[in-house]
Amino acid sequence: MYRLLVRVGKEPYTAPMPARVRLLVGTKRGLFLVRSDAERAHWSVSPPLLDGREVYHAWIDPRDRRSAWAATDHMVWGAHAHRSGDRGESWEVLEAAPHYADERGLKAIWYLAPGPAAEPDTVYAGIEPAGLFMSRDRGASWESVRSLNEHPTASTWQPAGGGLALHSIETDPTSPRRMYCAISAGGVYRTDDGGESWRPVNRGVRAEFLPQPQPEAGQCVHKLVLHPAKPERLYQQNHCGVYRTDDRGETWVEITAGLPSDFGYALAVDPGDPDALFVIPEESSHMRATVEGMLRVYRSRDAGASWEPLTRGLPQASAYVSILRDAMCSDSLEPCGVYFGTSSGHLFASRNRGESWELVAGFLPRILSVTASVLD
Repeated sequence: MYRLLVRVGKEPYTAPMPARVRLLVGTKRGLFLVRSDAERAHWSVSPPLLDGREVYHAWIDPRDRRSAWAATDHMVWGAHAHRSGDRGESWEVLEAAPHYADERGLKAIWYLAPGPAAEPDTVYAGIEPAGLFMSRDRGASWESVRSLNEHPTASTWQPAGGGLALHSIETDPTSPRRMYCAISAGGVYRTDDGGESWRPVNRGVRAEFLPQPQPEAGQCVHKLVLHPAKPERLYQQNHCGVYRTDDRGETWVEITAGLPSDFGYALAVDPGDPDALFVIPEESSHMRATVEGMLRVYRSRDAGASWEPLTRGLPQASAYVSILRDAMCSDSLEPCGVYFGTSSGHLFASRNRGESWELVAGFLPRILSVTASVLD
C-alpha cells in the first residue's frame, strides 16, 4: 500500500513493514501517515490522504486504538471533522460540524480531543471563533459548552496572530470531570465539575500586550500540555514565555530563563518523566522563525530550571522555519521519541529523547500538526 521510501541515515527501501509508531502528519495539502519499524529506525511515508485539505489536527483515539479523528479546512468546502475506523487509512467526512448557531458560526476547527475513557463516544472540539463543543455520539451532532463559551470574562478574549481560537484541550486522567482549555488570546480555563462551571487559571502569566500585564484572563497561550504521569503539573508555551504549574493552574511559575527567546509555539513532554520537556523557541512575534536561523530543540530535565540545546542532526545555519503549536509531539516508549515538522515541510524524529535527530521526510507541504501513537 505504501510506496516509500525513507530509511533514516541509509539508502531508500520499500515498505511495507511492521509498524510500531504511527505519526499522523497534517499539512496544508493533506494528511500523511508515517510509520516506523520496531526500532524506530526505518520509516515509511504514505501518499496524501484528505488531499487538498488543510489538516489542523489528527490523531488515533487512545480509547480503542483504531478510531482516528481529523479537523480540516478547505478553501471551498470549509471546515469539517473527519472520522476513521482503521487508524487513518481511510476517512469519512462527518455531516455535522461544531459551530455557533448565531452570527459567529464557524471559521475553523483547531483541535479535537477524546472524552473520558468511560465515555467512548464523547469527543471535544476547539474552534474559531473561540469555543468548546462536545459530541456525545462520535461526531454525529455537537453542542456548545455554554458555561465556557459565554463565560463572563469572554469579553477579554481577542484575536491573536492566528485568530481567536480555542486550541488546547486537556483532561485529567485521574479525575475525568477536571478539564483544561487554552485560548489564544484568552488564557487557560479549568473545570472541576465536568464543564458545568469554568474559571480562568492564569495567575503569574504575563500578558505584556495588554494594559494590565498580569490580568485574570486574556493571556495569549500558544500551547498547553498536561503531564499524564503527574496531572497536577501542566506546562504552557505562551506569547510571553514558558510556564509550569504544579497545582493545577492555581499559580504559574515562569521557566523561560536559559532560552534564547520568550516566544514560540511548539511544546512536548516526556510522558515517562514529569520533569522533562521540549520547546523550540522562535525569534519574536514579528519574525516567527527559529532564532538566528538555527534549528534547535531545547530540553529541560529539571522542570524548566535549566535548558540545553539539542542540535545533533539539525541544520544550524539559514534554517529560518517555524514550528506550529501542534507540530511537535512525543511517544510513550522508553526512551521517548520526539517528533516535529516545519513550515518548510521537513519532518524530524529523535528516538533518544532528542539527543540526536534524523530527517524522516522532506519537502512535504507546510506541516501544521504531528501526533504519535504506539501501535503495539
